[in-house]
Amino acid sequence: MAHFALVGPSDARRPRLGRPVGGSRTSAVGGVVLLLPDGEPVSGRRASARAHAAMLPLARGLVRAGRSEGLVAHVVRYRGRGWNGTDANLATDASWAVAEAVRRYGDVPVCLLGHGLGARAALRAAGHDAVGAVLALAPWLPEDDMAAEPESVRQLVGRRVLLVHGTNDARTDPELSFRFAERAKKANRETCRFEVHSDGHALRQYAAEVRALAADFVLGALFARPVARPVTDAMAAPPPLGLRMPLAAGFGGTLRR
Repeated sequence: MAHFALVGPSDARRPRLGRPVGGSRTSAVGGVVLLLPDGEPVSGRRASARAHAAMLPLARGLVRAGRSEGLVAHVVRYRGRGWNGTDANLATDASWAVAEAVRRYGDVPVCLLGHGLGARAALRAAGHDAVGAVLALAPWLPEDDMAAEPESVRQLVGRRVLLVHGTNDARTDPELSFRFAERAKKANRETCRFEVHSDGHALRQYAAEVRALAADFVLGALFARPVARPVTDAMAAPPPLGLRMPLAAGFGGTLRR
């Protein structure tokens, strides 16, 4: 499979953080959320501008909600859009982004928030000491079978972890994220998973509720804000209850914008 070597991200391409969402900041930074867009299992093409743009509304909402604590958000720009097998390019770029955030902002807590293959990258890159939380939206995860080594969960120990998946996702199998969450919960009690009934991969039908849940989780994990009762209940509940928590219509109330 020399194909990867021929079409993989050019050595001249580098991942970038770019400017923080919402412009430059003058106040002290209290925490960082790095948003990781979706990608493709195999590709040598440049990173998708559409996938990048799809993360911006969520990033802006998080910055608004966390302004008083000095939250900064960056949507990571990958070298390319492909995961590409064992190269795991998106995870490599996510790890770089965490290190770069630490270089820029110092000793502040970091949350990795990814969608699709970006969610897989977030889960894979969670082992960095600065990462305190991971939010995986509609994660693209491999089959857990005897033919392949299961996706690691060891790096999640000591982090707060939330997975969110639409039950009608035709691109990434929600049952695979449930199986992953089962294994993660055994290694790390601070793991839960919400199901968005009848929603698809993009989580558009309940986008406001997903944004409210994301803000509740991220600000609670990074700044010890009180979190909504459903999140507390999901974290405390044993499997499968805490891993199949329904995201109720209207979640977040006035937090939705």
